Amino acid sequence: MKPFELVLIKPLMTEKVLAAQEDERKYAFEVARNANKIEIKKAVQGKFNVAVAHVRTVNVKGKVKSMNSRQGLTRGKRADWKKAIVTLAVGSSIDLFAEKQ
Repeated sequence: MKPFELVLIKPLMTEKVLAAQEDERKYAFEVARNANKIEIKKAVQGKFNVAVAHVRTVNVKGKVKSMNSRQGLTRGKRADWKKAIVTLAVGSSIDLFAEKQ
């Protein structure tokens, strides 16, 4: 099994995710692109000591960006990444804003 730090990159904090945390016990994380649902579930359970009911994953494609510069038209692309939406079991919650001691 991979260490938690290699599977879970960072939690995602958007208005939509924060609303889902309160109402539906769903938390979103940016995860490693090669991580599968089983590894994500074990990483969340091990790191936060909670019971995970369901995991959904989304491969997010990076946007293609074009910018005008003094040298002419340049193109670039943002990196592709993977998002995991984790639903916790009833009675479980994660406090992402707690200070580590």
